[in-house]
Parts: sequence; C-alpha cells; structure tokens
Amino acid sequence: QVQLVESGGGLAQPGGSLTLSCAGSGIKLGSYTMAWYRQTPGNERELISSITPGSGTYYVDAVKGRFTISRDDAKNTVYLQMNNLEYDDTGVYSCTTYHSGWWGQGTRVTVSS
Repeated sequence: QVQLVESGGGLAQPGGSLTLSCAGSGIKLGSYTMAWYRQTPGNERELISSITPGSGTYYVDAVKGRFTISRDDAKNTVYLQMNNLEYDDTGVYSCTTYHSGWWGQGTRVTVSS
C-alpha cells in the first residue's frame, strides 16, 4: 500500500530549527514533484514548498531564506529543513505527491517560547 509518513515535528523555540522528513513506501518518490503543506485550525492547507524530480524548488514568501526543501531519492525521502523558526510556522505539516494527490498524516510543529 502506498504510504507517506512524516516525522520530525515537535516543539521548538523561536529562532530554532527542525528537520521534517517524509518517507515513502510503495511508491518511488523520485518520480514525483513533492510538496509540503501546512494547516492550522480554521484554515485550509497552505502550500509551503515543493521540489520537482529535477530538484527545482518553490517556497512561499513567508519561508524564503529560512526553509530548505530537499530530496534523497536513494532513501525515498523528502525533507524540509526549517531554520530561524517563527511563531507563524506553527501547524501540522503534511507532504504530498503534488500532482497525484497522495498525502501523509502530518507531523505537528509548535513554535513557542
């Protein structure tokens, strides 16, 4: 069965860092544009970042210069390195195959002092 499993979320202080991972099984992630979305209560999911099979990247303006999306196709994993975290980065982060619509269950990130 196709699964995407996110990990790496947790509690971080403002200015801190977290690395999120999205591990695929039953699917070769290297064939897909992958994306990270964030959802907070009362809001729809927001596209945060994406990466193409050729490693072209996109970032929403709010995270430019702070977040880095990457992929390790040999490990069938996509990452989101989050640096200089801000309160507004709080939310549940989910990864997806951008065009095909497979989703993980999400990992929660809380930025709090």
